[in-house]
Amino acid sequence: MFALDPRLEQDTYALGDFPLCRLLLSKDANYPWFILVPRRADISEVFQLDDNEREQLWKETNFLSETLKHCFAADKMNVAALGNVVSQLHMHVIVRRRDDVAWPAPVWGNKPAIEYSSDQLSEVRQRLGAVLGDDFRFVEA
Repeated sequence: MFALDPRLEQDTYALGDFPLCRLLLSKDANYPWFILVPRRADISEVFQLDDNEREQLWKETNFLSETLKHCFAADKMNVAALGNVVSQLHMHVIVRRRDDVAWPAPVWGNKPAIEYSSDQLSEVRQRLGAVLGDDFRFVEA
């Protein structure tokens, strides 16, 4: 049974679900920083997904990346599956802009995280709701 890693649960807002992945938003308003987590138990590596799930992960990652690039006027999209601290398979999809607080350096540990206000969080949900389509289901805020 799928359960979100406690660290991911603590550090993110759950936004909703694609067919395979739960979409999370990092609790760092410095950057539009999203995380896709396949809703599968005990998965830490992409190769542990079956062929169809792997294909679906890339479809959702690519769709989200393209959507966010336009929705948040990205100069560059950073996409990575790391997992040295949280082993549960998760894909970071981070909007980078030349005017963000860390450009061009990596986002990890560069600047202190800034919590989203309720208005900012509502705005992110509204922006995404207008473009994510029928395959995405928001979870309750």
